[in-house]
Amino acid sequence: MSEVKKQAYRVLARKYRPLNFDELIGQEALVRTLSNAIESGRVAHAFMLTGVRGVGKTTTARIIAKALNYKGENGQSGPTVGDTSDCKLCQAISEDRHPDVIEMDAASRTGVDDIREILDGVRYAPNEARYKIYIIDEVHMLSKNAFNALLKTLEEPPEHVKFIFATTEIRKVPITVLSRCQRFDLRRVDVPALSTHFTSICEKEGVACEPEAIAMVARAADGSVRDGLSILDRAISLCGKEGITASQVESMLGLADRARNLDLLENVLCGNTAEALEIMDELYRSGADPSVVVQDLLDLTHVLTKLRAVPNIKNASDGALAADVQARAGDLAGKLSMPTLAKAWQILLKGLNEVREAPNPQAAAEMVIIRLAYAADLPDPSDLMKRLKDGSGAVSAGAGAVQGAPAGAGDNVTALHVPMHGAPMREGKGAGAKPALAVVPESAPLVTAIHSLEDAVAMLEQEDEVLTASNIVQYVHLVRLENKGDKGRMEVRLDEMAPPRMAQDLGPALSRVSGQHWMVSVVSAGGEPTIAQKIQAALDAEKADILAMPIMRQIMEVFPDAVFKSIERRDN
Repeated sequence: MSEVKKQAYRVLARKYRPLNFDELIGQEALVRTLSNAIESGRVAHAFMLTGVRGVGKTTTARIIAKALNYKGENGQSGPTVGDTSDCKLCQAISEDRHPDVIEMDAASRTGVDDIREILDGVRYAPNEARYKIYIIDEVHMLSKNAFNALLKTLEEPPEHVKFIFATTEIRKVPITVLSRCQRFDLRRVDVPALSTHFTSICEKEGVACEPEAIAMVARAADGSVRDGLSILDRAISLCGKEGITASQVESMLGLADRARNLDLLENVLCGNTAEALEIMDELYRSGADPSVVVQDLLDLTHVLTKLRAVPNIKNASDGALAADVQARAGDLAGKLSMPTLAKAWQILLKGLNEVREAPNPQAAAEMVIIRLAYAADLPDPSDLMKRLKDGSGAVSAGAGAVQGAPAGAGDNVTALHVPMHGAPMREGKGAGAKPALAVVPESAPLVTAIHSLEDAVAMLEQEDEVLTASNIVQYVHLVRLENKGDKGRMEVRLDEMAPPRMAQDLGPALSRVSGQHWMVSVVSAGGEPTIAQKIQAALDAEKADILAMPIMRQIMEVFPDAVFKSIERRDN
């Protein structure tokens, strides 16, 4: 009784490696360009393939080598972009055993001596193939001298030689090398394309799979076909004959349910800290990786921001969310402001690195959640500016505002005043008092007409034309100003450091904020000092007066090296 010898198992990434252009996925532009070039005979002498790991750089290099060297079953055919499985020469290339297609790993052979071996062999014609092809992987690892040794041959190689380079670090390749190659950037493969590809492989392997499980694998692949196939291989081993289920893939990858993540984000952005921490603890106990949870919150924030900016955008999540979760995300995005989402993105982006580096990732993730929940209660800067401008003072609690105290706090709630002139903050002394924010601006009369340069600056600031007002303070020397009621005229001299278009923009800006027609003409000489110069002169005079005080003279005598830096005013 003879024993059946079992064939060694091949991982999916090797078993289903594309063998021709038709089997490449997600690289339509590259396939179309190379196909047209081969069919028309316009084939470059050197190619540079770049992209992230696992998108098919080395595979594409082998496909190009087979397409150029294809001779068919009868040995008489020319280059092709179709199937090459009937060509023995191409089969040898696929199995990495053809002497005319030389693959070199630049990560382990980085020196000029290794390149010299290539240069010595370039002059000889191929043994059997149409072209002698050199495939150099991770070419960015070559030394500077190795690159320099390659340059001349790379620019003018013999007609029977083709170079194909692959790299994940295109910026490390010298520009002198890049300029001699035809460059192709291989794209990350999107989630729908990966899902379709993985589903097809599961069918060929006879393994049942849930669509949501395949979608999880595709998302975890992050655009890399090889990474996705490695994850799929592990999922098949885990699930066995029962088939791949979403719950098992979740557990294997340490993922959390996207709908539950959306619940977490919604509670955080609404300031429900207790509920958010409870969900975070539940996800952790169910096996979710804290860093993956924060990454998912970051991805959801990105989706919400896209939906807030463009409500009718199609497939905002690129297939990463189920239809019901996508609909919930759309409703939530409509309730949030863009500043709130931008603030959440910044906090989560910074928090992700903290979670990855923390000795206790779960504790770090909870700190991020608490920080985000409290930040969600802070008022938007635009709301504060509007209230300051209106002079209304207090900021109401609620969405986009600070919830200073719970409802019904009554007399125990006192106001925390923030004087605009910089006086120290004071808090009431009631028992158990909790401060509710109230901004109290200094009363300043509104400027209704322009009779001086200072009036112009004040009116521009009232209308939020802050940049123009600042430019006037710094760069405008007033020569003459006339205001006749319905129109005004101003002659100025501009400082040499003034912005180039300030002369053209100043008149329209004054007309816009004042309701009058203002004509501004620029002269080359004369004029008063700028407002900034006047302020500095006043400070210098005040400083001189202070230094003239007897006590200050005594201080300077005791401390001769002391420097008078600034004047600070404090109102008690």
